[in-house]
Amino acid sequence: MAEGLALAATDFDEKVLKSDIPVLVDFWAEWCGPCKAIGPSVEQIATEYDGKARVYKVDVDAHADLASQYGVMSIPALLVFKGGKVVDQMVGAGPKQAIAGLLDRAL
Repeated sequence: MAEGLALAATDFDEKVLKSDIPVLVDFWAEWCGPCKAIGPSVEQIATEYDGKARVYKVDVDAHADLASQYGVMSIPALLVFKGGKVVDQMVGAGPKQAIAGLLDRAL
């Protein structure tokens, strides 16, 4: 995983809720096969949308409180935040185009 994408719960408000551009948050875990399968797509999207949107990954084992706060029951769970609110989401692994589509709708 690209270290730059990892997000600590302490930074969540500042980097996600107060962001002036849409933010895709990938809730994942080290032991989750589908999470690892979409990892490269999420990292590519982070690069491709640089400047237009932000992308972060939240480890649900390390930040269970954050996952629970946003109702994450299954992973991977991809949530798009805009203006401090969840505006779109996808649960489960999907193709890169579907993940990018979440951000496209928020832009």
